[in-house]
Amino acid sequence: MLTDIEISRAATLKPIGEIAARLAIPPAAIEPYGHFKAKIDLARVPATGTLGKLILVTAINPTPAGEGKSTTSVGLADALNRIGKRTVLCLREPSLGPCFGTKGGATGGGYAQVVPMEDINLHFTGDFHAITSAHNLLAAMIDNHVHWGNALDIDVRRIVWRRALDMNDRALRDIAQSLGGPANGYPRESGFDITVASEVMAILCLASGLEDLERRLGAIVVAYTSDKRPVTARDLKADGAMTVLLAQAIKPNLVQTLEGNPAFVHGGPFANIAHGCNSVIATRAALGLGDYVVTEAGFGADLGAEKFFDIKCRQSGLKPAAAVIVATVRALKMNGGVAKGDLGTPDAAAVRRGGVNLARHIENVRQFGVPAIVAINMFGTDTEAELGVIRDIAASHGSEAILCTHWADGSAGAEALAVKVAELCDHATPQFAPLYDDGLSLFEKINTVATRIYRAEEAIADPSVHAQLKRWEDAGFGTLPVCMAKTQYSFSTDPAKLGAPTGHVVPVREVRLAAGAGFVVAICGEIMTMPGLPRVPAAESIRFGVDGEIEGLF
Repeated sequence: MLTDIEISRAATLKPIGEIAARLAIPPAAIEPYGHFKAKIDLARVPATGTLGKLILVTAINPTPAGEGKSTTSVGLADALNRIGKRTVLCLREPSLGPCFGTKGGATGGGYAQVVPMEDINLHFTGDFHAITSAHNLLAAMIDNHVHWGNALDIDVRRIVWRRALDMNDRALRDIAQSLGGPANGYPRESGFDITVASEVMAILCLASGLEDLERRLGAIVVAYTSDKRPVTARDLKADGAMTVLLAQAIKPNLVQTLEGNPAFVHGGPFANIAHGCNSVIATRAALGLGDYVVTEAGFGADLGAEKFFDIKCRQSGLKPAAAVIVATVRALKMNGGVAKGDLGTPDAAAVRRGGVNLARHIENVRQFGVPAIVAINMFGTDTEAELGVIRDIAASHGSEAILCTHWADGSAGAEALAVKVAELCDHATPQFAPLYDDGLSLFEKINTVATRIYRAEEAIADPSVHAQLKRWEDAGFGTLPVCMAKTQYSFSTDPAKLGAPTGHVVPVREVRLAAGAGFVVAICGEIMTMPGLPRVPAAESIRFGVDGEIEGLF
């Protein structure tokens, strides 16, 4: 079997104009970036007047064994096209942090990939650079305003806007800035977040267009005055220039799968520290161009799917027709207590023990009124007894588990899944609704997610957190949804608690207002908004080989 990167390089890609033509995108709307990727100017795409059916791909909690959510998303989109359903794929853009860290690329794998793989995983069309620049322009304008007299009366102790960088760099989590004397500004403590955690990233992914983008950017709260009044990017007159920097980035990127099917890859917020979904603009465009749209939300359904439903769908009015929950025998065995080195040994009992994780995700997705089906991403070591356990778990929770081999077989390996998903979309009557009402208090919303999705006893927080939430409610932000930032590895805030833990509490250590994005971030447990590199980062193995091809990226 060839490696993922060998498969990718062996593919014969179609010119991006051919991919656009399949969606009836006129040539005037195509802004090529080379031969195989392009920005799409949606203002030049005629409205169709019809909307396709939206399918969310989510998963069980991730483990080192791998689940293959992106791979399954690609395989499903290819398979739906294979059975005659005009389908568009919508994915997030990869961050450089994981590419050079532990996770690696994020373009699928095997014979279910989006291409050109190296381009997408690296600089692509420059969207992340534009987001980083817009974010840091705002940071520079805050410090510049204070330096030149501080007419807005910003309290330098209450500047909440940090800087951003699309890299895992733990040394920048907390910094002392503006040292070296008066010419360099007022010394203060600050820090960096990874770009995928930036509110600018969230705003770009939730904005409905350029005008909405500028409105949202202007609403960013960057600091507070000495009497605790909020100061916004609009107050600093930064919103216009930030919008100009993002004018190209807001246009969705069109690429293709290995089988030549259209894929929008646009935006990339992490799901453990942000809302974890691709852009609303790309999703809406795809729904207007295809009969079915396959999209994904990051990490497990407790994070990505919950935020997809409670933030993205709530704000955009999108209504998913169905959900696919990806699971593997290997990952469920890890949830059942099997060490990574022993995953190749058959152990149906361990699959059953770990299956409580899958069962809870099925229950959680159904809480939103969305019908769900389970995709078993098959590995060669899986046994029929182990697969049978997953089928039993799905059936006992009102779902169905379908075996998939798209990694090895491409669209043919996900054809059975595609047939079932299309049937579900065409015949089921989803009654989608977010988990909580807008009218609940902010902490009640946090507690609702903690108790109903994570199955915690309760969420807890210091009085200072409660007081901050109350101030935001008094300022008119109480109707916003919440974005939970926590470990992706567990329903709890302890990454070591696998399976389906109960009886735990969710400690909220900090809250951040993302007024422009339209949500409040609750940072729980030990989650970091600036990750660090592992002991042996992937960057050590990335280089050009003797043939001039990139090695080690995937």
